[in-house]
Formats: sequence, structure tokens, C-alpha cells
Amino acid sequence: MQTFWASIVVFGLLILFHELGHFLVAKRVGIKVHEFSIGFGPKLIGLIRGETVYNLRLLPLGGYVRMAGMDPAEEVDDEERSFQKKPVYQRAAVIAAGPAMNFLLAALLLAVIFITQGVPTPTTTIGKLVPGQPAEKAGVLPGDRVVAINDQPVDTWEQLSHLVNTHPGQSLTLTVVRAGKERKIHLLTVADPQGMGKIGIYPAQELRRLNPFSALGRGVEYTVRISVLILDFIGKMITGQAPAELGGPVRIVQEINTAVKMGLFYLIQLAAFLSINLGLFNLLPVPALDGSRILFLVVEGLRGRPVDPAKENFIHLIGFGLLLLLIVVITYKDIVQLM
Repeated sequence: MQTFWASIVVFGLLILFHELGHFLVAKRVGIKVHEFSIGFGPKLIGLIRGETVYNLRLLPLGGYVRMAGMDPAEEVDDEERSFQKKPVYQRAAVIAAGPAMNFLLAALLLAVIFITQGVPTPTTTIGKLVPGQPAEKAGVLPGDRVVAINDQPVDTWEQLSHLVNTHPGQSLTLTVVRAGKERKIHLLTVADPQGMGKIGIYPAQELRRLNPFSALGRGVEYTVRISVLILDFIGKMITGQAPAELGGPVRIVQEINTAVKMGLFYLIQLAAFLSINLGLFNLLPVPALDGSRILFLVVEGLRGRPVDPAKENFIHLIGFGLLLLLIVVITYKDIVQLM
């Protein structure tokens, strides 16, 4: 049951933030919103506030914001509040706001981890030695804490690595604390292919909690890094340099089950990773996704006139059907692997 409720919360959170992005920007630019729904299928709960109906539906595998003018056949009472009557840049902002909110959610979730658990930070304590390298040969041991190099105090890993890197092929004296006592260890650095000094050590890591502002900044930084890594992997997957590994809802639930067993922070981290994936996926220029809608708006801006709405909707409908087929195939594959 824990996995079930965790899956509902994770899927619901990702969908809520995505659709909330569309909704908030649509309201901000003056577009009338008929319906804000989380989930598909039969309605579980409905609430009317003002001109908008807010629905919670049975299947938490998506959601939608139904805006005035999105359907070309719809008759809109107030033309000025129609989606189609808004400038291209405003419509593009409404569409892009969904994926943008997924990136924001990821940054917020990571920030929560950095505030409550902390961020891994390298220390001047030796965590691991490279066999056959100067540090091991000189008698340095894992657990030794380096407090000075050539009698120059070091408080951070950055200071330590800088002093070592700037002395390639030179003698160094490390002052280390072992079992509460200081020891001096003499060694000769080696030069790596880039000409930087190395002694063959890796730092031990410790978790350091960040204040909210630093945590949010680090959350944004990590979100960007992960996005770049995912895009790089997608590029390699397309060019055949990496195996095509796609996972559907079954695979995601399986990963959520694993994260639940490992603890809350792993679940939050997984939710952040999934949110980044959802944001990037929706930006792909594939019919029915936000990326393709933005692409049509770019074409409209360049041409000075829109693509025929009926034709565009037909293209999105075909794309949606193909996406559903892809999900079915991936889900079948995930089930077979699970069995």
C-alpha cells in the first residue's frame, strides 16, 4: 500500500505542477479557462470556482487545462479572452509554462533535500587511495585528515587539491591527523597528462545542510546539470551510441517501490528526476506534446499567419494516438521484464 500511495502522490504532484503552469499563465494573460483537471477518465471530485471547473479524475496519468478557443469549432462569447486571439508570444508562454513548472518543482524538491539532509561535500579526510600512487606508497591511510601541506594550513578539499595540483613532480610534506595525533608524511607528486600534480587520493564526503537560499540555488544548478545529462543520453540513444532504454508507468512504479524501501529522501530525489524527465519530454517537438505546439507557434510567428487550426489539431490527434501506442508497447515490455 505504501508504494500505491507514494505513486499517487508522485504522479499527482508532477501533473499538478505541470498543469498549474499552463493555468496560471493563461489566467495571467487573460485567457478564459473552462476546466482544470488532474487525471483522466471518470470524475471523482468536482468544484466550481468562478468561471472554471476544477476536477479530480480517476486515472492519475495526466491532466489538462481546457481554455477558451483551443478547439477551433468552439464558439467563444468573449473573443478577447480566446486562446487563439492572444499574441503568439503569450500563447507560447502559456504552453511553455507547463514544462517550466516541472523544472521548478525539481529544483524545489532538491532544495528540500539540501535543507533537511544536506549536500555531499568533499572534506580533507582521506576516503580512498589509488593503489600504487604516491600517497599509498608514502603510508597515507584512509581516515587520515590532512590539516596542512608544506606547513600551509588547509581547511577545504579545494585548498588541498589546489596545492597538490600546482606542484607536479615535486616533494610535498603532508601534515595529517591520525588517531588524534599529528604526523608528517613526505612524498613526491606525479604529473597527470594535463601537467597537474597528483598523489592518488579521494576525499571522504560529508553531508552539509544548506540555508534555503543556497539550497534553492543548488537545486537549480543540479536541475540544469541533470537536464544536460539526460539530453546528452537522448542524443547518444538517437545516434546509436547508447542502448534505447525507455520506461513507462510500470517501470516508474517499480522505481518508486524501490525508493520507498530506501527512504523518504530517495523518494523525493526520484520525484525530482521524474519531474525533469517530464519537463524535457514535453518539450520534444512531437505532435500532441507542448514542444510541437510551441513549434507551430514559431512557424506562425515567422509566416505572419497561423497554421490551419483544424489541420494542426488533426496532427496533434495522430501524434497523441502514436504516443498512446508507444506507451502500450513500453508498458508491455516493462511487464515482461518484471515477470
